[in-house]
Amino acid sequence: MMPSKIPWFLVNGFGAHIKSSQNRLIILQKNETREFPIDGIDHLLLVGGHTVQTSTLTRLLKNGIYVSFFEADGTPVGTLRPYGDTTPDTTRALQQDAPRHRYAVELVEGAIRSRLLFLQKLEESSGKPLLYEGELQVIHKALDELEYLIKLDEIRRLHRLTADMYYEILSRVLPPELGYRRRMIRPQHDVMNAMFSVGYAMLYGTCMVSLLGAHLDPDIGIVHEGQGGFVHDLIDPQKALMIDEPLIRVAAVTISQDDYELSADRCILSDELVHRLIKLFKSSIRVDRINEQVNQLSESLKNRTVFRVSY
Repeated sequence: MMPSKIPWFLVNGFGAHIKSSQNRLIILQKNETREFPIDGIDHLLLVGGHTVQTSTLTRLLKNGIYVSFFEADGTPVGTLRPYGDTTPDTTRALQQDAPRHRYAVELVEGAIRSRLLFLQKLEESSGKPLLYEGELQVIHKALDELEYLIKLDEIRRLHRLTADMYYEILSRVLPPELGYRRRMIRPQHDVMNAMFSVGYAMLYGTCMVSLLGAHLDPDIGIVHEGQGGFVHDLIDPQKALMIDEPLIRVAAVTISQDDYELSADRCILSDELVHRLIKLFKSSIRVDRINEQVNQLSESLKNRTVFRVSY
């Protein structure tokens, strides 16, 4: 069934044969044939390796439908745009003119609350206090202060402060032999940081596909700046429950020294562990929730309605 609210359509994986009739898109994949009305699609997203008839591409473009291509990990390759269509330009202008402060506050508050929710879950499951005296008050104070901050730099500073606290607190529930103390981007000297990066990369790729499906520019960030900044904005509130929770759960009991190798400057994960992580995160990343969040954000930008982060 075609999604009723999400105007883009995703074909993921490998080996699909994509063709069409006058009014239907036909997808043959894994001995299954699926058909969808062409007029119900705004943007066709092809992730991985598939076969597409050129007549189908022509028909889609004539019907005003975009077709975007991605590597299997969600890295964008290119987009076919119907001749004369300016939708991405219009959407980019909406992003640039958006009330950045309002969106920044909502995104950072969502990230803090989702992390706090996960920490509370960890405390309940462990049966003992996880936060040191005063830490919970610091987090709640940050939430209280957030809406009164005026400058984006102040909001970003608070975001970094609470994120650093969160990742340091996580070290208290992990086996010390894993060598994890805090979040490090690169180089990664311990297995936990290396595994975090696998999960976050998968989440990033999933969100990138949805953002481009909505014709949003992934590089026009609000809280995060630079390449992919808008993707990082949107995945931050999702990391705790989609990546951190399942990873912490398995890392505490199933990771052994045979799963990784520590060199002088970085940690190298075994192929077997990487495959296990991919399987884990494929089941924990809620594509439907990310799609709905991106779609809601797109509608908020177009209609100047209130945007709310869900997690």
